[in-house]
Amino acid sequence: MLFAYPKSARFGRVVPKSKIYEHADAKAALKDRFVAEVDQINWAYKLAPETLRLDAAKHVTEIQVFVIRLRDGRISEDVLRAIDRAIPFPLIFELTHNDKRRTVAAFKRPNEADKSKWVISDYFWSDWAGEGAERLALPVSLNLAALYDKLITALMPVSAKEDEDVQARVDRVAAVRAKEHEVAKIQAKLAKEKQFNRKVEINKALRIAKQELTQLKAADSQFE
Repeated sequence: MLFAYPKSARFGRVVPKSKIYEHADAKAALKDRFVAEVDQINWAYKLAPETLRLDAAKHVTEIQVFVIRLRDGRISEDVLRAIDRAIPFPLIFELTHNDKRRTVAAFKRPNEADKSKWVISDYFWSDWAGEGAERLALPVSLNLAALYDKLITALMPVSAKEDEDVQARVDRVAAVRAKEHEVAKIQAKLAKEKQFNRKVEINKALRIAKQELTQLKAADSQFE
């Protein structure tokens, strides 16, 4: 999934890794990951009132789009999180490697206890697509906060529920991932079990966990 960013929002500046290190207080191990995984960071687009003609919102005054050229197609979430911490705006990343691209982002909001810091969710990843793949138009939105919510939601592996705000959706994705992990553990346990009676019990637990996972993923599920 790739988005079509307007030419009016093009920024096009290379971001030195040293600036990220400085603002993210990066330690030696993190710097090594940057060197091993990241070839170049380009500040590609600035989605702002003056570039999109969309009003700013309280917590979303601009959205920055960073294009990261990877060395071997992989990037650690620690590296993405360091960049997110260093840049005081919501970020959308576009990763590129060997003529393929993918979009990744976390939901990012100011820390209520310390407005100088950000709360950053887990990351949401699109599949890889070819350089020439069709791009999606930016979602129609009333302001930058609504646009940001829709961009993040488009990357999530769950369907949107009516009247569910983006934070609730982020929490539901976290619950889905935790439940997927639980299902995988039960499946592994079942594969190792030899006793028939225990297999029956584990199979029952597996069916329940899978049903709960399906409910969490569904747009009409009653997740609380």
